[in-house]
Amino acid sequence: MQALNLPKTSLKITKQGDRLAVLDVLRKRYVSLTPEEWVRQHFVSFLLLHKGFPAARMANEVGISLNHTAKRCDTVVYDHEARPLIIIEYKAPHIPLTQQVLDQAWRYNMVLRVPFLMLSNGMQHVCIAMDYDTGGYRFLPDIPAWNEIRPEEI
Repeated sequence: MQALNLPKTSLKITKQGDRLAVLDVLRKRYVSLTPEEWVRQHFVSFLLLHKGFPAARMANEVGISLNHTAKRCDTVVYDHEARPLIIIEYKAPHIPLTQQVLDQAWRYNMVLRVPFLMLSNGMQHVCIAMDYDTGGYRFLPDIPAWNEIRPEEI
């Protein structure tokens, strides 16, 4: 798999039949090792080990219903009251983070209405703070640490 613009991490990888699988630390099971999953596992590790996010507040492949259609958010981070706080959308490293990718996260956010959106393809990372009072948003210069996230101040 491709080197990413994230700190190196130790992933548990195994062979299942003719495919590789990686241990998803949040779901606590092995999942197929696709390029997008490679990004997800590295980004989750980055949030846990380098940004201080608590694993107990994170979930992968969170199901939502959007326009009577079942969808899945790649990762959702929850606040201390179990309310959705961040939607994270991943793409494989060769897929650029375009308006189309942002639009996908926006659609999911129509359901969850989170204070933050994050996008990553492992090479580029984007964090957006939503402002529901003004209907606006702003791009943050970096992925904030857990202790820097204060949704009540946004």
